[in-house]
Amino acid sequence: MSRRTGSADLPLHGGRVPAWLGQRMTRLGAVLCQAIVLEYGRAELLRRLAHPFWFQSFGAVMGMDWHSSGITTSVIGALKHGLAPLSDELGIHVCGGRGRHSRATPAELLAVGERTGIDGAALARTSRLVAKVDSAAVQDGFDLYLHGFIVADDGQWVVIQQGMHGERKQARRYHWLSDGLENFVDAPHAAIDGPGQGTIVNLADRRAAASRDSQVALLRELGPSRLVDAFADIDGGQRRPARARVPRADVPAPGSIVADLFADTAPAAATPQPHLSLPDHHDVRDGDVVMRRLHGALAAAAECGPRDFTGLLQVPGIGARTVRALALVAEVMHGTPCRFSDPARFSLAHGGKDRHPYPVPTKVLDRTIDVLRIAVSQAKLGNEDRLAAIRRLDAQSRALEASARGPSLQALLAQERRDSHRYGGRSVFGWEPAPVGPDDASSAQPTPARRA
Repeated sequence: MSRRTGSADLPLHGGRVPAWLGQRMTRLGAVLCQAIVLEYGRAELLRRLAHPFWFQSFGAVMGMDWHSSGITTSVIGALKHGLAPLSDELGIHVCGGRGRHSRATPAELLAVGERTGIDGAALARTSRLVAKVDSAAVQDGFDLYLHGFIVADDGQWVVIQQGMHGERKQARRYHWLSDGLENFVDAPHAAIDGPGQGTIVNLADRRAAASRDSQVALLRELGPSRLVDAFADIDGGQRRPARARVPRADVPAPGSIVADLFADTAPAAATPQPHLSLPDHHDVRDGDVVMRRLHGALAAAAECGPRDFTGLLQVPGIGARTVRALALVAEVMHGTPCRFSDPARFSLAHGGKDRHPYPVPTKVLDRTIDVLRIAVSQAKLGNEDRLAAIRRLDAQSRALEASARGPSLQALLAQERRDSHRYGGRSVFGWEPAPVGPDDASSAQPTPARRA
């Protein structure tokens, strides 16, 4: 059976990703995908992309707005551009996108089929059907505007599509995973992510099977024309046609975070679905971050020491700040599902383009990309020591969580903003200026976490 992995509320944001960040997202996204495929295989990469919590964290670690609907568009775009030159090597193909790009998905899938030998026509039909289910069978008030289709050479695929509700300024993201998919209209989603709307029309819910059967039987019994006449008579009598309303499973109150994200089996109808509610506020607050996990990452970075880490990875210029970023990137590569319930934490690796939680430290981001690029290149040649070092960094972060102590979130953010100019801080507002005045802390180092 396919698995529904939860839902998420996403504030609807407009605007474009600046070129200086988009190019870096493309490079970082591509090398992260390469590393995941090298470590775990293509199926694992698809499985992660099909999980909304990991997907949001993946976008946040790249420097996008950590809670924004724009993560969906920017990540799909970055992967489409970044993985295109690697499609033959990885066996992963990204099709579709936003607006007119979404409508080109079937043609792109046909082209992939011609190159690889998989059934492109069947994939094109799947693309259309998936879009139809989320726009017609699930009537939740969100109009689809993005459709991304990621397919592997073995025919396995992930669909990520997103709809918007303009009046409410909210977005809903839908995730599909081909693995285990048995029926397109009987609980087919790997996940539906977006704001809870109370009672909605969801004819793709397993509990709506009787309603679907009744509608087909009614159509056969009356025929299309008589069915239309019957509805007209009801409207003429000032009655509304009865609609099959399928109540959603109860979800936690907005703002709550559920840690148990992904069950191995589909939950029972009455079991609450895991739900991630991303707030409207742009700034990262204490309640948005699981601090013990953050302190574990800081402590692991401090214990590795930039000197030892540089010697292992052989990348000039790696300092303590880059190792801190790598600790969070390592978790995106190796972390288990329950660790992605707080996507805001991953924005602490490379900041955000809107200056929240702080401007993107472009020098640190470039160093991170260099470290991963060298590690992946060496792994392809049979030398996995560098990728193994990143794996150990993640393991050490988790091991230190129980004992690590460190600065408060606000102290860490304040230090990061003071040092932003040194790190090449940049946002949509421009380059971060050097601090001035007696409180100039440009030479200060971020306070490292310590173990108790």
